[in-house]
Amino acid sequence: MCGRIALFTPPVRLARLLEATLAAELEDVAPSWNVGPLRYLFGAHESTEGRMLDRYRWGLVPSWAKDPSVANRLFNARGETVAEKPSFRSAFAKRPCVIPVDGFYEWDHRPGHAKAAHYFHRGDDEPLLLAGLYEHWRDPATPEAVLATCTVITTSPNSDMDELHDRMPVVLARADVDEWLDVENSDRALLLRPAPTGTLTHHPVSAAVGSIRHDGPQLIEPAGPTELF
Repeated sequence: MCGRIALFTPPVRLARLLEATLAAELEDVAPSWNVGPLRYLFGAHESTEGRMLDRYRWGLVPSWAKDPSVANRLFNARGETVAEKPSFRSAFAKRPCVIPVDGFYEWDHRPGHAKAAHYFHRGDDEPLLLAGLYEHWRDPATPEAVLATCTVITTSPNSDMDELHDRMPVVLARADVDEWLDVENSDRALLLRPAPTGTLTHHPVSAAVGSIRHDGPQLIEPAGPTELF
């Protein structure tokens, strides 16, 4: 599961990294060190105008959903079943995206260990490029209002996770971005694998990250394993 994200790199830099055009309304989006489900992430996708970096609410709402509450349980998709699950298969076939983030948090689930939060990021501090899917949902009552949503795809963990959790997000290499976004590529599912060992590093952080009421760069600072709010 990936349920908490840090996203503080300016959108213009993320667009440049992904060779995408930045949606105009994203230029002044404030950074956050504590993005949870139903908050907003960025996603790059291919369009008729070229590659775009846009904004999506985190938690997928399939186009056929009766209401958007399903997003509460669709903020992650399992890479092993994403092509077949009714909630994700249409988006997998037609609407892949790349979700750039600075890092993500996981809690230590190892038996006999305190449930401490850990911050995972690239060792070189470059943004992580996560495999994702996006959808556009229209409220039947007000069909002119469109809700853009996304989900982060997860896979089995590599050794970088140090057994803290039994899942990790799919981290794409920059060289794999074009392949993932190409909906004509029948081999895209092969990219839904653990990142090479050594891609990620991590350290314990404050338990304050457990509440989205807390935000700021202090949340990713190393903390002792017993530090509380």
